[in-house]
Amino acid sequence: MDKLNRIRLLLGDEAIEKLKKSTVMIVGCGAVGSFAIEALARSGIGNLLLIDFDNIEETNINRQLFALESTIGQPKVNVAKQRIQDISKDIKVDIKNIFFDENTNLNIKPDFVIDAIDTVKSKIAIYKWCQKNNIPFISSMGAARKKDISQIKISKILKTKVCPLAAKIRKIVKLENLNNFDVVYSTETADDNVHGKNFGSIITVTGTFGLYLAEFAINHIIQKQSCGNAIL
Repeated sequence: MDKLNRIRLLLGDEAIEKLKKSTVMIVGCGAVGSFAIEALARSGIGNLLLIDFDNIEETNINRQLFALESTIGQPKVNVAKQRIQDISKDIKVDIKNIFFDENTNLNIKPDFVIDAIDTVKSKIAIYKWCQKNNIPFISSMGAARKKDISQIKISKILKTKVCPLAAKIRKIVKLENLNNFDVVYSTETADDNVHGKNFGSIITVTGTFGLYLAEFAINHIIQKQSCGNAIL
């Protein structure tokens, strides 16, 4: 039986072929990124490039798919690749255990990019790289300190409100004249219960952010005329 049979029944053969031929790059394999990656892998994306510099910690277990007691201490990208290829050996998975910044040089032009990190400078570096190389992308804003999934939305960055991270990004986008791009964000006021540098978070919210990102990427790929121009 075709493992993509149920998706094929929903989307059709042409859409499945586009997804198989496509390459999606995900930067960040944590609370938000892990759910985006899982959804893409189970939806027939043929090629994935995963970027993350971090190792799995015990405190990740409450919200990250790749975080298990058996994977603590391992690089997130390594665990992610192993999990994806356990889902489907047909998926080509490339990984880079690096911190994405303005000096990152990638010899690839994916069909789509998902930004699932929370470092402002790195997020801006991703946006600039995508804009320079004419690559469509979507970015996650702040998912921590939120509880209500009904307030999660997709919008252009310049139309966002409430989210503190989005406010920082908006300011830079205006100052540096960057394109007005798509983001997933929440209109919920962030919980004030902050403990030092650590923010509370829950899987229902971070996971929903990731699934919104994946849905947007899948729809974009299906609507494109052609895919498969990446250099891996």
